[in-house]
Amino acid sequence: MVIALSALEVAPAQKDRSAAEALEAVGRLAQRLDELGFTRLWLAEHHASPWATSVVPAVLTAHYAARTTRIRLGSGGVLAPNHSPRALAEQFATLGVLYPGRIDIGIGRGPGTHDQGVARALRRGAELTTDAEYQADVREILRLLSGESDRPGDRLISGPTGPADAQPWLLSSSTAGSELAGELGLPIAFAHHIRPDNTAAAIEHYREHFKPSRWADQPRVSVCVEMIVADTDEEAKRLGIPVDLAKVSLFSGRGEAPLLPPDEAAVAEIPEEARPLVDGHSASQARGSVATVARRFAEITELTGADELMLMCAVYDPELRVRSFELAAQAAALT
Repeated sequence: MVIALSALEVAPAQKDRSAAEALEAVGRLAQRLDELGFTRLWLAEHHASPWATSVVPAVLTAHYAARTTRIRLGSGGVLAPNHSPRALAEQFATLGVLYPGRIDIGIGRGPGTHDQGVARALRRGAELTTDAEYQADVREILRLLSGESDRPGDRLISGPTGPADAQPWLLSSSTAGSELAGELGLPIAFAHHIRPDNTAAAIEHYREHFKPSRWADQPRVSVCVEMIVADTDEEAKRLGIPVDLAKVSLFSGRGEAPLLPPDEAAVAEIPEEARPLVDGHSASQARGSVATVARRFAEITELTGADELMLMCAVYDPELRVRSFELAAQAAALT
């Protein structure tokens, strides 16, 4: 059986190009993914980023849903600590009314920024959310989306009461998040592109703790994988140099760095002390020719038992990014 494919977008910006151009490129990608039969396209929540122009997932979900006909749209994810549960429930309930049967709400915990001042501004001066506070927020979002309360103040939008037409998922990069997803009976989207060392153990933990719910009657697993597919392994390696350089900044604790054009990135050097970590991380993802990536898709699927692979492609050029997704679809057909 061909593995289902989905996509995660951060809408990467090009040097000397506007945010409008970056977001328009995602619109063209969304339409092509719709044609290719991808299951869903999720938009990330990043704040004060030097290169990611995906800031408000609910707004982008509405925009790209209007430009497509079949593919599911949603957040990957909205970050619960930055918003009130009520606000998120209302936003995605409204999207469900506008685009019935096509809306997901992927819920995550991260700050969405490496700037603590921005994080505090989003949270009105509040400090980092505790485990208990995060879990309470997730439960409240689910309670509101369920439509089970008959209290007038719990109505999310006018019209007949009932569950919102938005499928919740929980994003995770740890066993703690996986356990919560299992206990709540939610589908899980695991961040293999961030924590590949955690993937197998965390997904096993999820399955062990899964309890059927109104949201899912059995475990459902989406594994997010960094992907670059090109005509040759060598070309995929070249296209991956900009994101490898960006990883150096992230892994060193300096935060996000802008993506460089491949020609500029090719003359930059990755510090020797960072090379093993960067190379090891990239090797755990899916880069290369169609044949190489087909093997990696099969290996990751066998490792995780994933129901779908959610692909994140940080190729600098937007047209080559579309091409990478087209080739990824070919690779999936070979698994």
